[in-house]
Amino acid sequence: MELYKTLTDLLADVRGRDREIRFIDGENDESTVKFADLWDRAATLLGSLQARGMRPGDELIIFSKSNESFVVAFWAAVLGGMVPVPVAVGISDEHRLKLFRILSQLERATLFTESDLLARLLEFSAKRQLDEITAVLNSKTLLISDIDPAAHGEVFESSPDDIAFIQYSSGSTSDPKGVVLTHRNLCTNIRAIVEACNWGENDQSLSWMPLTHDMGLIGYHLSVLAAGMNHAVMDTSVFVRRPLLWMSKANELRATQLCSPNFGYKHFLKLFQRKGLPDLDLSCVKLILNGAEPISWELCEEFLGALAPHGLQRTAMFPVYGLAEATVGVSIPTPATEYSRVTMDRHSLRVGEPFREVTPDNEHAVSFVRVGNAIRDVSIRISDDNDKALGDGIIGNIQLHGGSVTERIYGDESATTELFTDDGWLRTGDCGVFVDGQLVITGRQKDIIIVNGQNYYPHDIEEIIARLDGLDLNKVVVAGATPKGGQTEELIAFILYRQSVDEFTPMIEQVREVVGEQTGLEIDNVIPVARIPKTTSGKVQRAKLLQAYFDGEFDEVLRELHPDDAVIAASDGDPLISELEVICREFAKDRKIGPDDNLFEIGVSSLTLTEIVLAIDEKHPGKLDISDLFDYPTLREIAGFIKEKS
Repeated sequence: MELYKTLTDLLADVRGRDREIRFIDGENDESTVKFADLWDRAATLLGSLQARGMRPGDELIIFSKSNESFVVAFWAAVLGGMVPVPVAVGISDEHRLKLFRILSQLERATLFTESDLLARLLEFSAKRQLDEITAVLNSKTLLISDIDPAAHGEVFESSPDDIAFIQYSSGSTSDPKGVVLTHRNLCTNIRAIVEACNWGENDQSLSWMPLTHDMGLIGYHLSVLAAGMNHAVMDTSVFVRRPLLWMSKANELRATQLCSPNFGYKHFLKLFQRKGLPDLDLSCVKLILNGAEPISWELCEEFLGALAPHGLQRTAMFPVYGLAEATVGVSIPTPATEYSRVTMDRHSLRVGEPFREVTPDNEHAVSFVRVGNAIRDVSIRISDDNDKALGDGIIGNIQLHGGSVTERIYGDESATTELFTDDGWLRTGDCGVFVDGQLVITGRQKDIIIVNGQNYYPHDIEEIIARLDGLDLNKVVVAGATPKGGQTEELIAFILYRQSVDEFTPMIEQVREVVGEQTGLEIDNVIPVARIPKTTSGKVQRAKLLQAYFDGEFDEVLRELHPDDAVIAASDGDPLISELEVICREFAKDRKIGPDDNLFEIGVSSLTLTEIVLAIDEKHPGKLDISDLFDYPTLREIAGFIKEKS
């Protein structure tokens, strides 16, 4: 396909095509925007931005619950030579603080948002006495409701090396880092993705990935737009609440191109295996791009097996590799080929050493999926810890070079320097190996944790836990990894604790509660350890703790902490509350949820809450929605609400 010079050139080229973007905000709540209308609507919003004094190079933080408003705002900024800065809308305090930190980093930022979101931000900043932030929010915000429909902005002629947008990683809330992407970076990567996936104008894509995520924005909006295909964007919260709608819409739209990381398949299957989808025909699906987090062979197999009777081909599963610092795409397999795995001894994955291949039934076996070859304009090398290239079959650090690789982290010279080797290759932080000519990702050099496709830094979570009485940073280690037989990454907290196991039990709930409340994340296991291994220089050795966990060294203490619980009847004998308790135990792992426990304060994730509500809806159709939990946050209150509606 054509290599565009800028994103503006891309939109100008496709605006004449008879194609559209469909925004799915519910089962019966949709809107469409023609490619031609997108230019006009963006130019109208640009007029309002320019009327407020915004000029080329100014930053526009896009903080919106509406995908349609997000897309229009993104293109308005691009057409005006401004710099879009997508920021995810979250419900935790840490999400709001992250937005404020980004706002403080940027030089000339304006916030684009909705009135209700602004009200919550102002309330939060006032509560924290962040007077400077409050002043900026009051003076540098454009509400969606304030757009002048009569305005028409003046399009700016950007150059290939101008900043196209800043992509903030989801990893660090305490010190968020913005990856600077130029028009050249984006246009180079977009062409490579379209060619590698063999996308064409007669394809139809459907994505529920958030537009604040590189896969959602670049992979399934910008790239599919460049390919000239109709595409649909489902609101992520709709997928979370109604996962079966994903495949129903794929069937209805005859979608050929889908995408999802691990947790999406798992979330879909939990409901699909109980309810099913009659008359589902997925023979139209050519590719389901699978990336954004470590890929589980077992989960892929389960998903393909469940949907094979509905026409989904094995060749549709399409494992890929990418990262924000390389725009998004790095390696992609050959379309229409069946994906495959390599099974290795988990003890043979050290940098600089060859891996040992073993059979899948080996007690130390771990499976990794091949993720293809480097796409156009990207080079991949595997290096040792001294940045020297290694040969095929040797585990090493994955490093990149090419036209889609970022040149810097916004406003952070030290982070930029750390990101690159002396000879200019990007350090991805991932480890891998070439096997039979294809890249295999074996782990991470850094300690980044990936949960539901989002990156988190352990230190951020450790700081939150360390605020608890009796703890400090020297006593807390957080790590994430996928154990043998697991399908998604577990989040584990190791706590230095030398007293009896019985006395440790209250600490488990405290840790889960504070992490859930502050970050929305769910801790899978809280484990007491007698010592925390460190290097001679004092650095925590997370890998050693994880290896001990994999090797079963903590199994006995975990059994003591979580003995098999008998079904506990509700204290007042209410059969409906007892039924709700059983449902909660199915999805909330080993947490004991009592009739009067607040579901928002017990350390379970929003995804788990959604699964609980979906299971209740199966038993009592139409009686409870996820939004009802805000008014009825305990099982006793939910039971009363269901009875009242009945």
